[in-house]
Amino acid sequence: MVGSKQGIIPLAELLPGDKAKVVALSGEGLVRRRLLDLGIVPQTVVEAVRRSPIGDPVAYRVRGTLIGLRKEDAMKIMVEPLRNKEEDK
Repeated sequence: MVGSKQGIIPLAELLPGDKAKVVALSGEGLVRRRLLDLGIVPQTVVEAVRRSPIGDPVAYRVRGTLIGLRKEDAMKIMVEPLRNKEEDK
C-alpha cells in the first residue's frame, strides 16, 4: 500500500473513471499555489477522465472543469478513493 493511512493514495494512481476525495497536498511554492488555484483543496472530489497516449499528462475533472496534470504534480496530491456513488457529491 502506498499511503501511510488506510486507503490514501496519490492522485496519479487513479484510473480513468475513478473518483476520489482530496485529503492533502504535499507540494511547496508555485506548484502548491497552482494546485490550490485550480481548486484542488481538501474535501474536493476529483475524477480521472483520460490519460494521454504516452500516459502523461492525465486529464482530471475538478469542480466541473477539465484540467491536465503531469504525473509529477499528481503524485503530490493525496486522495481517498470513493467507493459509493452517494459519496461523490
